[in-house]
Amino acid sequence: MIDVQRLRVLRTVAEHGSFNQAAAALRLTPSAVSQHVAALERSLGARVVERSTRGVTLTQAGRIMVGAAESVAAELADAKRQVDRLGTGRTQFTLATFTSGGRLLLPGALTRVTAAHPDTVVHVREAEPEDSLPLVRQGAVDAALAYHFDGPLPGRPGRSSDVEWTALMEDPLHAVLPEAHPLADRQALDIADLADEPWVVGCHKTEAYLCRYAERAGFTPEIRGTTTDYFFARSLVAAGVGVSLVPFVALAPPLPGLRTVPINPPAPARHIGVAVLRRRGHPLVATLVQALREQAAAAVER
Repeated sequence: MIDVQRLRVLRTVAEHGSFNQAAAALRLTPSAVSQHVAALERSLGARVVERSTRGVTLTQAGRIMVGAAESVAAELADAKRQVDRLGTGRTQFTLATFTSGGRLLLPGALTRVTAAHPDTVVHVREAEPEDSLPLVRQGAVDAALAYHFDGPLPGRPGRSSDVEWTALMEDPLHAVLPEAHPLADRQALDIADLADEPWVVGCHKTEAYLCRYAERAGFTPEIRGTTTDYFFARSLVAAGVGVSLVPFVALAPPLPGLRTVPINPPAPARHIGVAVLRRRGHPLVATLVQALREQAAAAVER
Protein backbone atom coordinates (compact mmCIF):
# COMPACT_ATOMS: atom_id res chain seq x y z
CA MET A 1 0.00 0.00 0.00
CA ILE A 2 1.26 3.47 -0.87
CA ASP A 3 1.82 5.72 2.15
CA VAL A 4 -0.15 9.01 1.94
CA GLN A 5 2.54 10.89 3.87
CA ARG A 6 5.15 9.84 1.31
CA LEU A 7 2.90 11.14 -1.46
CA ARG A 8 2.60 14.46 0.40
CA VAL A 9 6.39 14.67 0.67
CA LEU A 10 6.82 13.95 -3.04
CA ARG A 11 4.26 16.59 -3.94
CA THR A 12 6.13 19.15 -1.84
CA VAL A 13 9.45 18.18 -3.44
CA ALA A 14 7.84 18.69 -6.86
CA GLU A 15 6.52 22.12 -5.84
CA HIS A 16 9.89 23.36 -4.54
CA GLY A 17 12.31 21.52 -6.81
CA SER A 18 14.69 20.47 -4.06
CA PHE A 19 14.84 18.30 -0.96
CA ASN A 20 16.15 21.18 1.17
CA GLN A 21 13.31 23.57 0.31
CA ALA A 22 10.72 20.82 0.65
CA ALA A 23 12.16 19.95 4.06
CA ALA A 24 11.81 23.57 5.20
CA ALA A 25 8.19 23.70 3.99
CA LEU A 26 7.35 20.41 5.74
CA ARG A 27 9.41 21.18 8.86
CA LEU A 28 11.43 18.02 8.33
CA THR A 29 15.14 17.44 7.83
CA PRO A 30 16.43 16.99 4.25
CA SER A 31 17.48 13.49 5.28
CA ALA A 32 13.92 12.65 6.34
CA VAL A 33 12.56 13.94 3.03
CA SER A 34 15.10 11.86 1.13
CA GLN A 35 14.15 8.78 3.15
CA HIS A 36 10.43 9.26 2.43
CA VAL A 37 11.11 9.57 -1.31
CA ALA A 38 13.43 6.54 -1.29
CA ALA A 39 10.81 4.48 0.57
CA LEU A 40 8.17 5.50 -1.99
CA GLU A 41 10.50 4.45 -4.81
CA ARG A 42 11.07 1.07 -3.16
CA SER A 43 7.33 0.47 -2.76
CA LEU A 44 6.73 1.38 -6.42
CA GLY A 45 9.78 -0.34 -7.84
CA ALA A 46 10.47 2.80 -9.90
CA ARG A 47 12.36 6.08 -9.55
CA VAL A 48 10.15 9.11 -9.01
CA VAL A 49 12.83 11.83 -9.07
CA GLU A 50 16.12 12.46 -10.80
CA ARG A 51 18.69 14.00 -8.45
CA SER A 52 21.35 16.47 -9.63
CA THR A 53 23.45 19.33 -8.28
CA ARG A 54 20.75 21.71 -9.54
CA GLY A 55 17.98 20.05 -7.54
CA VAL A 56 15.50 17.33 -8.41
CA THR A 57 13.14 16.78 -11.34
CA LEU A 58 10.25 14.36 -11.60
CA THR A 59 10.45 11.24 -13.70
CA GLN A 60 7.39 10.10 -15.64
CA ALA A 61 6.51 7.84 -12.72
CA GLY A 62 6.98 10.79 -10.38
CA ARG A 63 4.60 12.96 -12.38
CA ILE A 64 1.97 10.20 -12.22
CA MET A 65 2.38 9.92 -8.46
CA VAL A 66 2.21 13.69 -7.91
CA GLY A 67 -1.07 13.70 -9.84
CA ALA A 68 -2.29 10.93 -7.55
CA ALA A 69 -1.09 12.89 -4.50
CA GLU A 70 -3.12 15.92 -5.54
CA SER A 71 -6.19 13.73 -6.13
CA VAL A 72 -5.82 12.20 -2.67
CA ALA A 73 -5.41 15.64 -1.09
CA ALA A 74 -8.54 16.89 -2.87
CA GLU A 75 -10.53 13.83 -1.73
CA LEU A 76 -9.44 14.29 1.89
CA ALA A 77 -10.23 18.01 1.82
CA ASP A 78 -13.71 17.30 0.45
CA ALA A 79 -14.29 14.61 3.08
CA LYS A 80 -13.25 17.06 5.81
CA ARG A 81 -15.77 19.63 4.53
CA GLN A 82 -18.54 17.03 4.58
CA VAL A 83 -17.68 16.01 8.14
CA ASP A 84 -17.61 19.67 9.21
CA ARG A 85 -21.05 20.17 7.74
CA LEU A 86 -22.39 17.21 9.75
CA GLY A 87 -21.30 18.96 12.91
CA THR A 88 -22.29 22.53 12.10
CA GLY A 89 -25.00 22.26 9.44
CA ARG A 90 -23.08 24.85 7.41
CA THR A 91 -21.05 24.43 4.24
CA GLN A 92 -17.56 25.91 4.06
CA PHE A 93 -16.35 27.55 0.83
CA THR A 94 -12.81 28.85 0.38
CA LEU A 95 -11.82 31.18 -2.44
CA ALA A 96 -8.30 32.32 -3.35
CA THR A 97 -7.81 35.56 -5.24
CA PHE A 98 -5.09 37.87 -6.48
CA THR A 99 -5.25 41.34 -4.96
CA SER A 100 -6.23 43.71 -7.78
CA GLY A 101 -8.82 41.37 -9.30
CA GLY A 102 -10.27 40.63 -5.90
CA ARG A 103 -10.59 44.31 -5.08
CA LEU A 104 -12.48 45.08 -8.30
CA LEU A 105 -14.58 41.95 -8.85
CA LEU A 106 -15.13 40.14 -5.56
CA PRO A 107 -17.14 42.52 -3.32
CA GLY A 108 -20.17 42.63 -5.61
CA ALA A 109 -19.89 38.94 -6.52
CA LEU A 110 -19.65 37.77 -2.91
CA THR A 111 -22.65 39.88 -1.91
CA ARG A 112 -24.72 37.93 -4.44
CA VAL A 113 -23.20 34.58 -3.45
CA THR A 114 -23.84 34.98 0.27
CA ALA A 115 -27.41 36.13 -0.42
CA ALA A 116 -28.07 33.01 -2.54
CA HIS A 117 -26.33 30.65 -0.09
CA PRO A 118 -26.94 32.07 3.42
CA ASP A 119 -25.90 28.80 5.11
CA THR A 120 -22.45 28.81 3.49
CA VAL A 121 -19.45 30.25 5.31
CA VAL A 122 -17.16 31.92 2.76
CA HIS A 123 -13.42 32.20 3.39
CA VAL A 124 -11.18 34.38 1.21
CA ARG A 125 -7.40 34.10 1.02
CA GLU A 126 -5.01 36.22 -1.02
CA ALA A 127 -2.69 34.32 -3.36
CA GLU A 128 -1.03 34.83 -6.70
CA PRO A 129 -1.95 32.35 -9.47
CA GLU A 130 1.26 30.34 -9.18
CA ASP A 131 0.20 29.59 -5.59
CA SER A 132 -3.61 29.52 -5.87
CA LEU A 133 -3.91 27.11 -8.80
CA PRO A 134 -1.98 24.33 -7.01
CA LEU A 135 -4.30 24.92 -4.04
CA VAL A 136 -7.28 24.28 -6.34
CA ARG A 137 -5.70 21.05 -7.60
CA GLN A 138 -5.08 19.89 -4.03
CA GLY A 139 -8.60 20.71 -2.83
CA ALA A 140 -7.23 23.26 -0.34
CA VAL A 141 -9.46 25.94 -1.92
CA ASP A 142 -12.70 25.48 -3.84
CA ALA A 143 -12.01 28.12 -6.47
CA ALA A 144 -9.40 30.66 -7.45
CA LEU A 145 -9.82 34.04 -9.11
CA ALA A 146 -6.60 34.15 -11.09
CA TYR A 147 -4.93 35.38 -14.26
CA HIS A 148 -2.29 34.40 -16.75
CA PHE A 149 -0.37 36.21 -19.46
CA ASP A 150 0.38 34.63 -22.85
CA GLY A 151 0.65 30.87 -22.60
CA PRO A 152 -0.96 28.24 -20.37
CA LEU A 153 -2.11 28.55 -16.78
CA PRO A 154 0.68 28.62 -14.19
CA GLY A 155 1.70 25.22 -12.87
CA ARG A 156 3.64 22.17 -13.82
CA PRO A 157 3.49 21.07 -17.47
CA GLY A 158 0.66 18.65 -18.13
CA ARG A 159 -1.24 19.47 -14.93
CA SER A 160 -3.74 22.01 -16.29
CA SER A 161 -6.25 19.39 -17.53
CA ASP A 162 -7.59 18.76 -14.01
CA VAL A 163 -8.53 22.44 -13.58
CA GLU A 164 -11.58 23.93 -15.29
CA TRP A 165 -10.88 27.51 -16.34
CA THR A 166 -13.71 29.97 -17.03
CA ALA A 167 -12.50 33.14 -18.75
CA LEU A 168 -13.96 36.33 -17.30
CA MET A 169 -12.27 39.28 -18.99
CA GLU A 170 -9.22 40.61 -20.78
CA ASP A 171 -7.19 42.95 -18.58
CA PRO A 172 -5.04 45.13 -20.88
CA LEU A 173 -1.97 46.87 -19.49
CA HIS A 174 -1.99 50.66 -19.84
CA ALA A 175 0.84 53.17 -19.81
CA VAL A 176 0.73 55.35 -16.69
CA LEU A 177 2.48 58.71 -17.11
CA PRO A 178 2.82 61.94 -15.13
CA GLU A 179 0.18 64.34 -16.44
CA ALA A 180 2.89 66.79 -17.57
CA HIS A 181 4.60 64.12 -19.70
CA PRO A 182 4.84 65.08 -23.43
CA LEU A 183 3.00 61.87 -24.40
CA ALA A 184 0.27 62.12 -21.75
CA ASP A 185 -2.33 63.56 -24.16
CA ARG A 186 -1.95 60.82 -26.78
CA GLN A 187 -4.98 58.62 -27.49
CA ALA A 188 -2.78 55.51 -27.57
CA LEU A 189 0.90 54.61 -27.50
CA ASP A 190 3.25 51.96 -28.81
CA ILE A 191 5.64 50.44 -26.27
CA ALA A 192 8.48 51.74 -28.48
CA ASP A 193 7.30 55.33 -27.82
CA LEU A 194 8.51 54.87 -24.23
CA ALA A 195 11.88 53.31 -25.06
CA ASP A 196 13.87 56.19 -23.55
CA GLU A 197 11.85 56.39 -20.34
CA PRO A 198 12.81 55.03 -16.90
CA TRP A 199 10.29 52.49 -15.64
CA VAL A 200 8.50 51.56 -12.41
CA VAL A 201 7.01 48.05 -12.22
CA GLY A 202 4.17 46.94 -9.98
CA CYS A 203 4.97 43.21 -9.80
CA HIS A 204 7.73 40.84 -10.86
CA LYS A 205 5.57 39.12 -13.50
CA THR A 206 4.73 42.49 -15.08
CA GLU A 207 8.45 43.28 -15.19
CA ALA A 208 9.14 40.09 -17.14
CA TYR A 209 6.24 40.86 -19.47
CA LEU A 210 7.48 44.45 -20.01
CA CYS A 211 10.97 43.17 -20.85
CA ARG A 212 9.53 40.69 -23.36
CA TYR A 213 7.48 43.36 -25.18
CA ALA A 214 10.36 45.84 -25.00
CA GLU A 215 12.68 43.30 -26.62
CA ARG A 216 10.21 42.92 -29.49
CA ALA A 217 10.21 46.72 -29.84
CA GLY A 218 14.02 46.81 -29.91
CA PHE A 219 14.97 48.25 -26.52
CA THR A 220 15.87 47.24 -22.98
CA PRO A 221 13.86 49.09 -20.31
CA GLU A 222 15.70 50.94 -17.56
CA ILE A 223 14.00 49.81 -14.34
CA ARG A 224 14.24 52.45 -11.60
CA GLY A 225 11.50 51.22 -9.30
CA THR A 226 10.26 47.76 -8.35
CA THR A 227 7.25 47.11 -6.13
CA THR A 228 4.71 44.38 -5.48
CA ASP A 229 1.80 46.84 -5.39
CA TYR A 230 0.35 48.69 -8.39
CA PHE A 231 -1.00 51.55 -6.25
CA PHE A 232 2.51 52.13 -4.90
CA ALA A 233 3.91 51.91 -8.44
CA ARG A 234 1.48 54.60 -9.60
CA SER A 235 2.46 56.75 -6.62
CA LEU A 236 6.09 56.52 -7.75
CA VAL A 237 5.07 57.57 -11.25
CA ALA A 238 3.30 60.59 -9.78
CA ALA A 239 6.51 61.39 -7.89
CA GLY A 240 8.47 61.46 -11.15
CA VAL A 241 10.46 58.22 -10.72
CA GLY A 242 9.42 56.85 -14.11
CA VAL A 243 6.52 55.55 -16.19
CA SER A 244 4.72 52.26 -15.68
CA LEU A 245 2.54 49.56 -17.21
CA VAL A 246 -0.49 48.85 -15.04
CA PRO A 247 -3.38 46.43 -15.68
CA PHE A 248 -6.84 47.93 -16.19
CA VAL A 249 -8.24 46.40 -12.99
CA ALA A 250 -5.47 48.03 -10.92
CA LEU A 251 -6.11 51.57 -12.17
CA ALA A 252 -8.68 52.34 -9.47
CA PRO A 253 -8.86 54.43 -7.46
CA PRO A 254 -7.50 57.26 -9.66
CA LEU A 255 -4.51 59.22 -8.40
CA PRO A 256 -4.03 62.95 -8.99
CA GLY A 257 -1.20 64.00 -11.27
CA LEU A 258 -1.38 60.93 -13.55
CA ARG A 259 -2.60 60.12 -17.05
CA THR A 260 -3.46 56.65 -18.31
CA VAL A 261 -2.93 55.87 -21.99
CA PRO A 262 -3.92 52.61 -23.77
CA ILE A 263 -1.27 50.60 -25.63
CA ASN A 264 -1.78 49.97 -29.35
CA PRO A 265 -2.34 46.36 -30.48
CA PRO A 266 -0.83 43.91 -30.01
CA ALA A 267 -1.18 45.23 -26.47
CA PRO A 268 0.09 43.27 -23.48
CA ALA A 269 -2.79 41.94 -21.40
CA ARG A 270 -3.65 39.61 -18.56
CA HIS A 271 -6.39 37.02 -18.99
CA ILE A 272 -8.58 36.88 -15.87
CA GLY A 273 -10.71 33.87 -15.01
CA VAL A 274 -11.87 31.56 -12.28
CA ALA A 275 -10.42 28.07 -11.76
CA VAL A 276 -12.17 25.14 -10.10
CA LEU A 277 -11.35 21.46 -9.81
CA ARG A 278 -12.81 19.69 -12.83
CA ARG A 279 -13.63 16.42 -11.14
CA ARG A 280 -15.61 17.89 -8.24
CA GLY A 281 -17.83 20.93 -8.19
CA HIS A 282 -18.90 22.76 -5.03
CA PRO A 283 -22.62 23.68 -5.19
CA LEU A 284 -21.70 27.35 -4.76
CA VAL A 285 -19.38 27.46 -7.81
CA ALA A 286 -22.07 28.10 -10.43
CA THR A 287 -23.43 31.09 -8.50
CA LEU A 288 -19.93 32.46 -7.98
CA VAL A 289 -18.93 32.13 -11.64
CA GLN A 290 -22.08 33.85 -12.87
CA ALA A 291 -21.67 36.66 -10.33
CA LEU A 292 -18.04 37.18 -11.35
CA ARG A 293 -19.04 37.25 -15.03
CA GLU A 294 -21.53 40.02 -14.32
CA GLN A 295 -19.00 41.99 -12.29
CA ALA A 296 -16.39 41.61 -15.06
CA ALA A 297 -18.88 42.75 -17.73
CA ALA A 298 -19.76 45.80 -15.64
CA ALA A 299 -16.06 46.59 -15.13
CA VAL A 300 -15.33 46.44 -18.87
CA GLU A 301 -18.23 48.76 -19.64
CA ARG A 302 -16.98 51.45 -17.25
